[in-house]
Amino acid sequence: MDKEESAIYFRHMDTFWQAGLARLTMGISPAGASGALFSWVSHLAQAPGKIAEMMAYPLLHTHDFAHRMSCERGESCAADPRFRSESWDAWPWRFYAESFLQMEDWWKRATTDVSGMSERAERVVSFSARQVMDALCPANFPATNPVLFSETLNSGGQNLVNGARNAYVDMQRFITGEAPAGDEKFKTGKNLAVTPGEIVFRNELIELIRYTPQTETVYAEPILILPAWIMKYYILDLSPHNSLVRWLVEQGHTVYMVSWKNPGWEDRNLGMDDYYRLGAMAAIDFVAREFPAIKIHLTGYCLGGTLALITAAAMAGAGDNRLQSLTLLAAQGDFTEAGELELFVTPSEVAFLKNMMEVQGYLDTKQMAGAFQMLRSYDLIWSKAVNDYLEGRRRDTFDLTAWNADTTRMPGRMHGEYLEKLFLHNDFAEGRYMVEGRSVAPENIRVPVFSVSTEKDHVAPWRSVHKIHLMVSGDVVFVLTAGGHNAGIVSEPGHEGRYYHIHERKADTPYESPDRWLASAKKEAGSWWESWHSWLNQHSVNKRIPPLPFKKTLGPAPGTFILQK
Repeated sequence: MDKEESAIYFRHMDTFWQAGLARLTMGISPAGASGALFSWVSHLAQAPGKIAEMMAYPLLHTHDFAHRMSCERGESCAADPRFRSESWDAWPWRFYAESFLQMEDWWKRATTDVSGMSERAERVVSFSARQVMDALCPANFPATNPVLFSETLNSGGQNLVNGARNAYVDMQRFITGEAPAGDEKFKTGKNLAVTPGEIVFRNELIELIRYTPQTETVYAEPILILPAWIMKYYILDLSPHNSLVRWLVEQGHTVYMVSWKNPGWEDRNLGMDDYYRLGAMAAIDFVAREFPAIKIHLTGYCLGGTLALITAAAMAGAGDNRLQSLTLLAAQGDFTEAGELELFVTPSEVAFLKNMMEVQGYLDTKQMAGAFQMLRSYDLIWSKAVNDYLEGRRRDTFDLTAWNADTTRMPGRMHGEYLEKLFLHNDFAEGRYMVEGRSVAPENIRVPVFSVSTEKDHVAPWRSVHKIHLMVSGDVVFVLTAGGHNAGIVSEPGHEGRYYHIHERKADTPYESPDRWLASAKKEAGSWWESWHSWLNQHSVNKRIPPLPFKKTLGPAPGTFILQK
């Protein structure tokens, strides 16, 4: 064995070792976290003032603790959703809650504002400390949670027996790959993704759905939607009452939807260029053939929105003017402020994931589920654990949770390119991104843009989405709506408690920071869908035409790709 062969052999050792380790850590690199921890310890060691401040914390905050123990509800732990029940007001439960909140505050102060420590390392250590504190919260244990304590005594421990049964069933389903308990009542094509339509085009990567018209005449311009391929498309066609697709068709729009293939080992070499060529451009070419001389309203959601941005930039650079407008739903093009998800996209993490994907050929989103759950650990981990395994109850399942459990895979090459070129190095926003060997620039996009962000988005934080104002050269209508990454988009008219902020920036007006934008934006009650519909009308020719008849079809919606496991 020569030197070159031995180097390859040792490299393969690293690859297979890290791939195996990644399966145990749910795709999270231990090296990245340990590096941040070492940075914190070493910088803290040379900050005697910070150490003294932390040592003096009990003395400095004794008065605060005494005040919170004696004050009225609303000024105390009751403001925290974990201690909302009035049972926490009684002794000793109030003491447990307030002591925990003081300890939580101590760790927050200890892991932030350490002189010389990098912002990334600080965020990793602070985030990790928060995960540990969330796990140790007194609300998570029967002995320190008054509601659980009373329920356990009153039922003779039956709640814990029921909880153990629930835990056994969930573990069994997880091991066998079955859907979570309760999701079996939702079936794709039966009560999910049921808007009538036909598959009108298929290639090795996509099925293209055109939905059946519901009105006698339709708007001339069709809408083409590129959903994310990290999950299945029917987030936009859930149940009949909250389906964005159905609502658009009922308003008189012709709607096309891309349904992505769920890739396997054989698709490991598919890259971002393939998703551009076989996905976005193949769909645009087909729709343009069906609607010659009529422009298209291109729409993208999440990762599909990033692809829509790239596609619009590539088309603009090539002088391709087939787009009438661009709509982006919870989609980022600039990743410099991508929120806490940045904690899981570091050079160490990307290398770790690439080694895992090199062995298995793809990334299963279940392998990153732990990272996404930790972003909202109280909602997605601990409150569920308390409800299902300690109280012994089952949360009601609904369409959105069933969709969330219907996971997909991503080709290794594509996901590596996305993480490295877009998320880690921000090549697209900074003008370095290449599409099929040609550089593309977002500033070439001059079609009007309608961009939707959500207040509680942990995947695409709204201030990051707001950077669309710095990227494109045309008019931008920006919307900030109530809800999170998914629920904020699935926000049908009539949904109680919904509201949104909206403001248009013309191409020739100065840029406004996110905070200034929010101060000047108009707040509207209801669903942003209606404002989008009005905007689409404004950017369409003032003409309605008879619905386009279906020609050759390849079967009814939702098609076959959506059923791939």
